[in-house]
Amino acid sequence: MGEFSKLTGADGFEFAVYRAAPTGERKGGVVVIQEIFGIDEHIARDVDRWASLGYEAIAPSLYDRREPGFTAGHDPAGLTAGVTHARATPLDQALADVDACRAALAPAGKVFVVGYCYGGSLTWLSACQLDGFSAASSYYGSMVQANADKTPKCPTIVHLGRKDAGIPADDVKAAVQASNPGVAVYIYEDAGHGFNNEDPERLNQPSADLARQRTLDLFAGA
Repeated sequence: MGEFSKLTGADGFEFAVYRAAPTGERKGGVVVIQEIFGIDEHIARDVDRWASLGYEAIAPSLYDRREPGFTAGHDPAGLTAGVTHARATPLDQALADVDACRAALAPAGKVFVVGYCYGGSLTWLSACQLDGFSAASSYYGSMVQANADKTPKCPTIVHLGRKDAGIPADDVKAAVQASNPGVAVYIYEDAGHGFNNEDPERLNQPSADLARQRTLDLFAGA
């Protein structure tokens, strides 16, 4: 089980992180980037899961400058609150906090990045704009298509759900591969948005398992 602690960002602000030590032999570090709902129970369990697989995992609480410790439910009110925070959080600020997490893990070896929804977009941008990551795995990020002309600086894969009503999977794949033909974009035919999240209305376990295995294979080969 992980625990919350504080990390200092490039601007001197101390933000919360949920961090878990690896089980067994350490395979590397991984920055886990949240959905719009903050570091809720699902993201905390995802961090713990990465730790159980041998990775030192850390998730930054990206809205702390606006509302420390924010979490929201997967209901209309929570969705509205999460979207409001995400839109009001400057991308450069969020990426700087992601980079601070990377720097905290880097002395012990390779560092990877994975993110979901809002975090999927930030994972793509982190791979393209930040130095020092060894590989990146982006899950259903709504900003990937608009930034598909950017080139990742590390091996990167993208995961999309065919049934995601808000993200046109084929269009995203075409846009990414037009500029980055070496980036694998996986479309999960039976999955919708948030298929890695344990919320019963969102989870698609076979797709989540396959996407995680692909991510593990990517990290192992980087």
